[in-house]
Amino acid sequence: MTVRRDITQRRDEIIALLSKRETLSAAELSSELSVSVQTIRADLRDLDEAGLVQRRNGYARLRQQSENIGYLPREGIARQEKQRIALAVKGLIPDGARVALGTGTTVEACARFLASHKDLFVASNSIHAVCALQQAPGVAVELAGGTVRMRDLDMIGTSALNFFSRYRVDYAVFSCGGLSEEGEVLDYNADEMSARKAIAGCGKKSILVVDSTKNGLDLPFQMGHAWDFDVIVTGARFSASVIDSCSRHGCQIVQV
Repeated sequence: MTVRRDITQRRDEIIALLSKRETLSAAELSSELSVSVQTIRADLRDLDEAGLVQRRNGYARLRQQSENIGYLPREGIARQEKQRIALAVKGLIPDGARVALGTGTTVEACARFLASHKDLFVASNSIHAVCALQQAPGVAVELAGGTVRMRDLDMIGTSALNFFSRYRVDYAVFSCGGLSEEGEVLDYNADEMSARKAIAGCGKKSILVVDSTKNGLDLPFQMGHAWDFDVIVTGARFSASVIDSCSRHGCQIVQV
């Protein structure tokens, strides 16, 4: 168990380093993480097969594409950090709250931790989040209709917009595709961006959850800035300018 945990943590660190440095060789990663080059090469081979990194000419980089990688590979990224994020979100939301939950693996982790709460009302466009709440005592769930995106088992686009426009909840919990170094909240495509805007707009308090591997990503669609929301729960380290902007706009940063 300890060996598996060490491997998972090391591969999370590889993803985090590549998200900040763009390209690194196996030797550079070996030096950064104080393990052998052979170990790093094995990690990179497995991460490449999982669709997380791309190896070329002796260097590795994160796969950048118009769509996010598949759902199951994403579950393995920053797993421990996502659990810490979920625990913090659990502490922000009381029993009996009305909650909107968006899509993605970090939000699913939040749903699993919220399943111990009583008498929640939840509106979501994520089948994964709904399944995570199955055993929650007294929970009432509304699921968005429309066409299911089979890769992620969620509904985005017009169906999500119309669905969330019907609700006014206490807390809206959602993620994003990436955060630029300047604090721009980014996504992979217009449908995902629109769905997240709709989720954020239906909550009295908006909670953005984002793991550190998304910090510094450059994606094509913008849905505002980090300080547009009430709370950010993250393991990422933001620049002084982003922290200052969040403070000035009344956005609370919960560091995990």
